[in-house]
Amino acid sequence: MLRDALPKIVTPLPGPKAKEIIERRAKAIPNGIKCVYPCVIARGEGAMFEDVDGNIFLDWIGGVGVLNIGYSNPELIEAAKAQSEKYFHSMMNITTHERYIELAEKLNIIVPVKGNSKKTMLANSGAEAVENAVKIAKNYTGRPNIIVFTGAFHGRTMLTMTMTAKKAYAVGMGPFPDGIYRAEFPNMYRRPAGMSDAETIDFYIDKLEQLFVEASPAQHIAAIVFEPVQGEGGFIPAPIEWVKAVRALCDKYGILMITDEVQTGFGRTGRMFASEYYKEAGCAPDIMTSAKSIAGGLPLSAITASAEIMDAVTPGTIGGTYCGNAVACAAALKVIDIMQKEDYPGKALKIAEKCMKRFNEWKEKYDVIGDIRGIGAMMGIEYITDKVSRDPNAELVNAIVIEAAQNGLLLESAGTYGNVIRFLCPLCVTDAQLEAGLDIYENVIIKCIK
Repeated sequence: MLRDALPKIVTPLPGPKAKEIIERRAKAIPNGIKCVYPCVIARGEGAMFEDVDGNIFLDWIGGVGVLNIGYSNPELIEAAKAQSEKYFHSMMNITTHERYIELAEKLNIIVPVKGNSKKTMLANSGAEAVENAVKIAKNYTGRPNIIVFTGAFHGRTMLTMTMTAKKAYAVGMGPFPDGIYRAEFPNMYRRPAGMSDAETIDFYIDKLEQLFVEASPAQHIAAIVFEPVQGEGGFIPAPIEWVKAVRALCDKYGILMITDEVQTGFGRTGRMFASEYYKEAGCAPDIMTSAKSIAGGLPLSAITASAEIMDAVTPGTIGGTYCGNAVACAAALKVIDIMQKEDYPGKALKIAEKCMKRFNEWKEKYDVIGDIRGIGAMMGIEYITDKVSRDPNAELVNAIVIEAAQNGLLLESAGTYGNVIRFLCPLCVTDAQLEAGLDIYENVIIKCIK
C-alpha cells in the first residue's frame, strides 16, 4: 500500500506526464501562484504521494501543515461522504445546521482560551480566521489598533498581508490599512550578544512596551497577535517567559491576547494546541484561531473566545456564505475524534524525539547548520554560511530543497531570509518512512555542501 511505501524515483523529474501538466499550468494559472516542485500528484495515502509518472514521494510539507492526519484517511473519507449524501451546504446565517453546532461545541471544550463559557465562529481559511479575530477584538474593546511582530505571517488578505512581516508577500499591493504596529519577536538564536535568557526576554518586552510610547498608546490597542511558533518567520518558538510577560501586559492595559494557531494547531506541537502550554503556565490567550489541519484538507477555520467577547460583537458583522460548510464540519469532527483516539499529540512528540536527535547530530557535524528549534513536530533547521558570522544561507537551502525533491523527499524553506527548512510531515508517518526521509535529507546536505 502507498501509505506504507518508501520514497522511490523511477524517472527524472519532471517526468513526461508531469512535464505536460506543468506546461498546461503555466498557460492557465497565474505565475504569482508559485511552485518550485517538479511533480504532479496522482494519489496520496498517509505521508506519501505518487505522482502521475509513478514516482513516490515522502511529503514533509503536508500542504504546509494541512495534512497532520495524512492523505486520504479512510475514516475521514467516510465521514465526508456520509454528510455529502445528506446535503453539501447550508449557510448558517440562513438555515441552522447541526454539524456547525457540534463542531463549535467540540472546539469550545478543547480550545485553551480564557473563560469558562466559550463560543466559536467558523470561517474558511487561516487568513479569514485571523481577520475575524481582529474584528472581534476591535468590536469588544472599542479600540482601533493592533500589535503584530517581526517575522509574522498571518495571511494574504489586505489586513492579514499588512499584519504579515515578510513584504515579499505584498509586493505591489499597497497602500495598506492603518492601525497595525510591529514589535520585535524574540529570536533566542539571534539575540544581542552576551545576553542571558532572562535579559533577552526583558529586552524584547521593553521593545514591545516602547510601541506604547512611539506608535500607539496602550489604551488604543485592541489586541496583540502572535504565532506560538512563527511559520514563515522561520519556525521560531515564542519563549514561555515572554508569553507570560505579554499576558501580564495585556491584563494591565485591557488588551486582548490572540494566538494564531493556524499552523501550530491540531497535534503538531505535542499538544492539541500550543496554547495549552500557555494555559498550563497561567497565560492562556483571550482569542485563538485555528485552520489548516482542522478538517484534513477541506477548507475550514475557526475563531474561539469567551462567550463574553464573542457576544459583544455587533450582529451581522461576522459570518459568510461558506463559513462552516457542512461537509468540512463533518470532516473536522472526525479529525478531532481520530486525533484524540490515536493520540496525535503523542505521535508528534515521538517524531520530534527521533528527528531532534538526528538534527542535533547534524548541527555538530556540519558548519552550515546554525540552529535547531521548534516545539513538538513543528521543527526548523536554520542554515548559515558559517558559525562565526551566522550569515543566512538561502542559496544552500534552495539547493537542498531542489535536490531533495529529486530524491523523493519534499522539503520547504521558511524564514525572513529564506534560510530555514521546516518540518511539517504528516503525523501518521511510519518509523521506516521517517528514517528514510532523514537519510535522504542528510545525504542531500552532504552533496550540496561539497
